[in-house]
Amino acid sequence: MTPLYLQNKNKLNKKLKHLWELFSPCQLCPRKCLVERKKGEKGFCGGGEKASVSSYFPHFGEESCLVGEHGSGTIFFAHCNLKCVFCQNYPISHLGEGEEISAQKLAEIMLFLQKLGCHNINLVTPTHFVPQIVEALILAIEKGLKIPLVYNCGGYESEEVIELLEGIVDIYMPDAKFSSPQVSQEFSFCPDYFDNLKIVLKKMHKQVGDLIIENGVAQRGLLIRHLVMPNDLSGTKEIMEFIAKEISLNSYINIMDQYRPCGEAYHYPEINRTITLEEYRKAREIALSLGLKRLD
Repeated sequence: MTPLYLQNKNKLNKKLKHLWELFSPCQLCPRKCLVERKKGEKGFCGGGEKASVSSYFPHFGEESCLVGEHGSGTIFFAHCNLKCVFCQNYPISHLGEGEEISAQKLAEIMLFLQKLGCHNINLVTPTHFVPQIVEALILAIEKGLKIPLVYNCGGYESEEVIELLEGIVDIYMPDAKFSSPQVSQEFSFCPDYFDNLKIVLKKMHKQVGDLIIENGVAQRGLLIRHLVMPNDLSGTKEIMEFIAKEISLNSYINIMDQYRPCGEAYHYPEINRTITLEEYRKAREIALSLGLKRLD
């Protein structure tokens, strides 16, 4: 399956121009900090003018349909527009551990991962660096990039940016973190998380549809991640009901059991523990009871 960005090469420069207009003053995510990033100002996420990369490598710990035989070509970007207090990548997301690189270098990284045999380019926490990523993508296409592009995000996305990514992203992989405004405010400082998530999930699904897997490897579509949290703070029932009723019963969902208290979670007694087996089983049972059967 030919990646969408190769099918739409003639549209990329126009989309990139629009994305740079949203970059400074920054409106790349729903927070709309309006900081002048081209002048060195930084907003909530902490991202600067250049993309900052923490690491890149063939990842074998992602979903099996992304990993395949040779791994998912994962690029971890520093900083984050959510900064969840319990983040497992706290040094990267909160402290910004990473190296600022040029678009040319980012393009070289994409091509390097492809050369290693990776099945896709997996952009982890890309929200605040979308213009830089698309600029690098255009350069990489000229050098022969031809594997699917995965947009691996926290789910707190700008409607306008997601619309601009149509025809560029092959696989959307958003988190579906919380349904409660109170919970999302307490742990990620965004009471509008679920309202926003519902809008962008619909847009993502409209663009790429249900996940298509060929020979065991994902090629295109929507893959939703849902992290089960202690005391049902993630609001599994509400999220699964929305997916079942308004996205698709054929949605591919990874209901994840790996929550553990990291970062600043020890400040919050209600999340300062791992989940129980019963909590995880209940989350899966909720999804299955609603007719959602493509569970990782």
